[in-house]
Amino acid sequence: MARHNTYDLICIGSGPAGQHAAIQAAKLGKKTALIEKQLRFGGACLETTTIPSKTFREAVRRMYIKPGLEMTDPMSYTSRARPSMSQLIPHVDRVIEREISVVHDVLCRNGVDLVQGYASFADPHTLRVESLEGHRILTADHILIAVGTRPSNPSDIVPDGQTVITSDHVMGLAALPRTMAVVGAGVIGIEYASMFGALGIQVTVIDQRPRPLEFIDHEIVDELIHQMRNNDVTFRCGESVEHIDIVQTPKRQGLVQLESSKHIVADVILFCAGRVGATDTLNLRATGLEADARGRLRVDATYRTEVDHIYAAGDVIGYPALAATSSEQGRLAACHMFGFAAHPMVDHFPVGIYAIPEISMVGATEEELTRDKIPYETGVARYKEIARGTILGDDSGLFKMLFHREDGRLLGCHCIGSGATELIHVGQAVLGLGGGLEYFLKTVFNYPTLAECYKVAAHNAANKLALLRHATGAVIPKAVTESGEIIRPAFTADGAPMLQEE
Repeated sequence: MARHNTYDLICIGSGPAGQHAAIQAAKLGKKTALIEKQLRFGGACLETTTIPSKTFREAVRRMYIKPGLEMTDPMSYTSRARPSMSQLIPHVDRVIEREISVVHDVLCRNGVDLVQGYASFADPHTLRVESLEGHRILTADHILIAVGTRPSNPSDIVPDGQTVITSDHVMGLAALPRTMAVVGAGVIGIEYASMFGALGIQVTVIDQRPRPLEFIDHEIVDELIHQMRNNDVTFRCGESVEHIDIVQTPKRQGLVQLESSKHIVADVILFCAGRVGATDTLNLRATGLEADARGRLRVDATYRTEVDHIYAAGDVIGYPALAATSSEQGRLAACHMFGFAAHPMVDHFPVGIYAIPEISMVGATEEELTRDKIPYETGVARYKEIARGTILGDDSGLFKMLFHREDGRLLGCHCIGSGATELIHVGQAVLGLGGGLEYFLKTVFNYPTLAECYKVAAHNAANKLALLRHATGAVIPKAVTESGEIIRPAFTADGAPMLQEE
């Protein structure tokens, strides 16, 4: 006798992967349920991670950071009153409430059944959902695990939410500390370190790796470190934490002891040393699945696990663990499980790091191209050369493009500065369509906009390639040789590229 399941698909977790899978399945005419352990739907993305941290950053920028462009005497000094958490958090709360309402509305409009409670497997097709109202048994033909991740805790002390905290606790701080130690120089650690540093808080970043954000172009990271140091952020790279204690001095503070015997005292210790998949309560043993040591699940190219009808998507499957890619993974998983054709996710997805200043990139880094022995040339534009940069008061922004030296194909775009995460999408489109130097040399961009960086950087690259041809006779892209004005070097007195407008 054929088994009759309650749903065609049940998604566990209402973050970007779960909600987009549920909506896609519903649009395909499938009966779908979405289970969320929190009281509100939207997952950690809305409750504790992406939306809260990015909104907090915007509140910090609006309320405290002085404009980069001073309209007064450069020798004058204006004191500023540091805001309180009670001034910063209301905007965060309003944005979260609105986004949760939007998510709830779109799920309901698409006919997705919303189930609140903690889910665990009873067998490969059956889930037991525990809530304050009791428990329910749900069955489905397909199940998507999209439970996301949670912060990894220090091994020797339990976070108390005030002195020793994880990223989940930041919005719950009663007051801004005077000093902070951030353990972990990954994306989350760097974002929060830059925000609190911008508020005038003495921040020390500790990481056992030799440099922060190793996957980001090194020149961009160097600029970020420089700007954060200007805000009195101290970096202790190549250092490991041996022990964390709570001390009374006379107020309650955290004491970080490093393996090098250094000691760092801070009002708050923010532990950002990675995240682990939230799979430990799912009773995966009942399905035959097993998570790795970090709680993550293995999937194939269609996001199917080792059990044919069980899929997984989002942060719980590891890299790239971005809200944007998780959304697409969930949608594609729903298409694959029901046999609907869908193009795979493209390789060239953008990465955004919402530090102060923000960073974004798409494509290859210089380090990757050097390692793979791919011939390339750089084109650089600095915000101080762009009218829009001056208008925004950002004279430290840096934009860089990487072109293949022989055919001019765009290989990567990297940016640090105002609007970097928006600006990068032009490069993403050109990269995805296989375009390159010729496009940027011929295209007209609005003036004054940050998009002019593409034009200036393209001219800078073309000038370098032209000089290379004259010096060595090397083969360079056709667009360079066909444009007489490009062959002539165009640099300012200090060596910066000059946009030619003849």
